[in-house]
Amino acid sequence: MDALLAALADPVRLRLVSLLAERPRPVGVLAQLADARQPQTTKHLQTLERAGIVTSQRIGQRRIYALRPGPLRELAAALSRLADAADQVGGPHTTYDRYGLRVHTERLAAHEPGWADDRSFTFHRSLPGRPGLVWRHLTETALLARWWTPDDLRVCELVFEARPGGRIVQEYRDAEDTGDSEPVAGRAEGVVVDVSPGERLAYRLSPLLPDGRPAFTAHIDMDLRPIGAGTDLDVRWRMTDSTVESADFVAGIEIGFGQSLDKLAAALAANPHDGTDGTDTDGTDTDSADRADGTALTDTRSAT
Repeated sequence: MDALLAALADPVRLRLVSLLAERPRPVGVLAQLADARQPQTTKHLQTLERAGIVTSQRIGQRRIYALRPGPLRELAAALSRLADAADQVGGPHTTYDRYGLRVHTERLAAHEPGWADDRSFTFHRSLPGRPGLVWRHLTETALLARWWTPDDLRVCELVFEARPGGRIVQEYRDAEDTGDSEPVAGRAEGVVVDVSPGERLAYRLSPLLPDGRPAFTAHIDMDLRPIGAGTDLDVRWRMTDSTVESADFVAGIEIGFGQSLDKLAAALAANPHDGTDGTDTDGTDTDSADRADGTALTDTRSAT
């Protein structure tokens, strides 16, 4: 495939392929129609023949070249598969396009400080697992790190002190940037407001602008309610202190946090019967250093 693409990358060779698609032709005629010298035309045709795109045979004093359609059909099929993957409904490209539209809309609205104050978002998920297990995923750093970012990001630093006044730090990178070659994708800092284990969690969280200033303050309330063998989780976001520069952050809240909650549901579905007393099903202690009394997880790749 690489040789095929390299052969077609030259505009003169692509012109020759177009001419041969009409009918087989001799070298001299191809050179005239392509407005090229015959020696250079011969070299281009030899390159196309080595790539399997054309074939030739000598007939009398002339060498006649003809197009082989098979390799072009294979290339077209491969490119079509790439296009289909990018065009997958609900896939990453769809999310990218949705986010782009929202960024444009929010940037137009962000004229002055406070422009998005009191903007609110609500989320609901019916989760597998009892409230005690869901609570652990909401408050223990090793479990939080598995889901508390959108699909294309990963947590690289996390502090969550699950007590009133407790500190919150969330720093994240591109999910595929395992070598930390790209800049940090984002950082947020906040404080825990209210804690009722297994029932309610409230905190404030501010994503930071590149200069370190808060983009806005998110007031987040989470209510847990047992339902059957699972848990209903209701989340309410309310914004204050919005800056003009916060538009790009605001545009991603509904999409990004929705993806995070979907990852939470998937994590719980993968281990719906973990114990809720601080031990896994095999009886071993679960991240005793990352308890709700507030310790930092500084590299979550081993935890995820």
